[in-house]
Amino acid sequence: MNIRSIKSITIGSFDGIHQGHMKLIQQVDAVVIIEKKNKEFITPGYKRWEFIKKPSFFYNISNIFSMTPKEFIESLLKDFPFLEKIVVGYDFYFGHQKAGDTSTLRKLFKKDVIVVDEFKLDAVSVHSKVIKSLISSGEIKKANKFLNREYEMQGTVIKGQGLGAKELVPTINLKVYNYILPKDGVYLTKTKIENEWLWSVSFIGKRVSTDGSFAIETHIIDRDIILREDEIEIAFVDFMRDNHRFESLEKLKMQIHRDINHCKEMIEAYER
Repeated sequence: MNIRSIKSITIGSFDGIHQGHMKLIQQVDAVVIIEKKNKEFITPGYKRWEFIKKPSFFYNISNIFSMTPKEFIESLLKDFPFLEKIVVGYDFYFGHQKAGDTSTLRKLFKKDVIVVDEFKLDAVSVHSKVIKSLISSGEIKKANKFLNREYEMQGTVIKGQGLGAKELVPTINLKVYNYILPKDGVYLTKTKIENEWLWSVSFIGKRVSTDGSFAIETHIIDRDIILREDEIEIAFVDFMRDNHRFESLEKLKMQIHRDINHCKEMIEAYER
């Protein structure tokens, strides 16, 4: 899109691109994303465009942190000289030490300013902090409802213990960066292999029954996979159980097969 054709924008960090964010995004031509220094995101910056599907412009917080509200608006108008409308959320603040709010924005930007009210589901504010808390506590179904999609993580495929294929079940091991991790445990998931989402069961946490190392690993249900990709994605559907220590590999293997059978029952329910 030519910068001259952008007449409306929304501004925010938009971590997660949840249902509340979409109330803003659907009203504008383009999105200004303020990139913060967080180490853990629902949706890291480079992935947000996949869900926004509109021209997106990234502003690093360190480059605008010291700006006054007036300086920030002046900078925006240089970048978007034909701007006619700005859409923000009810809790929008900008400028050094959050000196500017929505009333400041209306004073400084002489054209159209739309402030979108708080969006709630089940009487709870749909906010990135709330969704992060839900993910961290394993409340995946509720987090997914707020996101209006399944929570996804992308990771790099790494070498695992080697126990899976030999003693247990084959798994794909991942190294994940910059994502908020769900609570330790076992999850019903989908794993994206060569652009196809396949049902899977995934584990996150310390391998307390073997070497104690931290792992993120996924087993594809009823499919033999020849993996050709360096990176894959996992979508979390539902929490199944907490991480437990088992006294032997045989008992661990029995539990894994129970998990897989439970997954199949859950999949049948989801596909009805």
